[in-house]
Amino acid sequence: MPGTGSDDDALDVSVVIPVHNCRPYLDRCLTSALVQRVKKEIVVVDDGSTDGSGELLDLYASYHPGVVKVIHIEGSGGAGRPRNVGIEHAAGRYVFFCDADDYLGPEALERMVSVADANGSDIVLGRIVGHGRRAPVSMFQQNADRVSLGDSPVYNSLSCFKLFRRELLERHRIRFGEGMLVGEDILFSVHAYCHAGPISIVADYDCYHLVSRPDGSSIMQQSGSRDPLAWLAMIKEPIRLMARHVEPGPLRDHLLRRHFRLDVFTQLGTVFLESDDVRRKEIAREVAALCDEWYTPGVHERLNTIDRQRADALGDIDRLVRLARIESATVRRRLTGLRWEGDRLVVTGAARLDGITRDDGLTVVLRARHDPGTELVLPVERKGGEFTVRLDVGALGSGVWDLRVAVEIEGVIRLGRLGADRVSDLGRPRPRLVGGVVVLPYFTRDNGNLSIDVGGHVVAVPGAATLIRTRWALGHRLLIDGEVTVAGTAPQAAAIRRIVWRERRSGCERAERVVPLPGGGFAARPAVGRLAPGTWDAYLELDLGGPPARFRIETGATAVAAPRRWWGAALMRSVRPYATSGKGRLSAVVKRLTAETLVKRILR
Repeated sequence: MPGTGSDDDALDVSVVIPVHNCRPYLDRCLTSALVQRVKKEIVVVDDGSTDGSGELLDLYASYHPGVVKVIHIEGSGGAGRPRNVGIEHAAGRYVFFCDADDYLGPEALERMVSVADANGSDIVLGRIVGHGRRAPVSMFQQNADRVSLGDSPVYNSLSCFKLFRRELLERHRIRFGEGMLVGEDILFSVHAYCHAGPISIVADYDCYHLVSRPDGSSIMQQSGSRDPLAWLAMIKEPIRLMARHVEPGPLRDHLLRRHFRLDVFTQLGTVFLESDDVRRKEIAREVAALCDEWYTPGVHERLNTIDRQRADALGDIDRLVRLARIESATVRRRLTGLRWEGDRLVVTGAARLDGITRDDGLTVVLRARHDPGTELVLPVERKGGEFTVRLDVGALGSGVWDLRVAVEIEGVIRLGRLGADRVSDLGRPRPRLVGGVVVLPYFTRDNGNLSIDVGGHVVAVPGAATLIRTRWALGHRLLIDGEVTVAGTAPQAAAIRRIVWRERRSGCERAERVVPLPGGGFAARPAVGRLAPGTWDAYLELDLGGPPARFRIETGATAVAAPRRWWGAALMRSVRPYATSGKGRLSAVVKRLTAETLVKRILR
């Protein structure tokens, strides 16, 4: 086995790629690995390919000696054996597993290795994006230097497309299951998580691209790859492996929740509906056996409503079928009205579950985008199939709030984003100042769903700062009088914070005190004579309940004071306020000239 090594010549990453009849995808995959800006080797294990993949791999190895290493083995029927062979031949400090039909983002390994080295990470998760395939998302909400299994959703991702410290794999003899059609990476990842120290997340870059083959030839795209009975039989071993390493208690319950939610109870969903009566009983029996062994009160309290009901209904096939139908039914919703009524936003629409004639309740849910755990559940007024809800936007905290309708039936709550389906002539209502905070209802760019931006976090705040007059005062100060409107009305005086001068070339900024006046007026005495040489643009900055809102100060030429020059400390200083061409915005050119420079200019 190669030594781990830690000197400057040590390889950073061994990229292990199992290959079986993937010739159409190899160029993209191998190129994506070759361009990685780390010290690397690419260990490709040809698992008995018959489509010319082996020959193409040998060609790559001949053109990239010392980087591309090819091992040919007899076909094993799964990815576990070739990945294990790849680990045995790996020499890098870290190992990254990449499938031959997928590919890496150009900076993926550089970013992941940097995070791992900075934090001593044993595992680094890089954001995965799907192309025709579903990719995990819960663990990629934000970057994280160090997380643990118990306080993060990283265990939701049990694929092997991660960066692993090779010393971790060797010390604990962590290997993939062999002879398995699916699930070999689950066994591997569970074992690695159980021994890992620091775990890091790179969420701000597309590290791994998960690709669906157009011909449906990959193992995970084959119809038998997610047979419910086979999957339930497979998942027993990873659960038992985890339980051997994690004592009973909150952490084990947290990890078991993942297995019950994503591996066990999901077999009582769509695939359950598609099965005949005999097979439904077999699936329910296998799920019940897993519940008998591992389903604890701690797991129960961590699950959602529908899975809790499934756990209580394993002896009632008809009830399980009804729950599956409720879960699979489309939430039909339509936005029919959106208007202001004072400081309340009135939302009207219709919502129901497709194919289900009745429901037990309907509410509107506002969820904070920056903190998905924060929700406001609002009752609605109903008339026939229509609903109306009046949102007290003044009660919303600063941030972006996404609207959903929640339809309840038989104790199960189904949620659907509201707004993408709406009446054709429905536009968004104008922004409004409510209690000094700007509120901006809008439709999202990607799906056209309704959201409310409280404070101007993602939506530009409409407003205008207008210069009334300027004049010079002692100390070479430029007296400024102006007025500002936001969303068509005057903001509160407390919202008007300061004038900011920004140098156009360097980006350097200087803030000046401003005096707010009633009715949206403001006055300031900025010491423009103290600004460094350059061209400075003037902004009025307001606090409207979110990030600072800035408006360029608009002006006409007649409102701008004449240039001013003066001598001081053997320098001639000049300030020329002016209105920019086009939209007419306040700017100032500041210059400083020595006597010698001035004489040269005159004589030139």
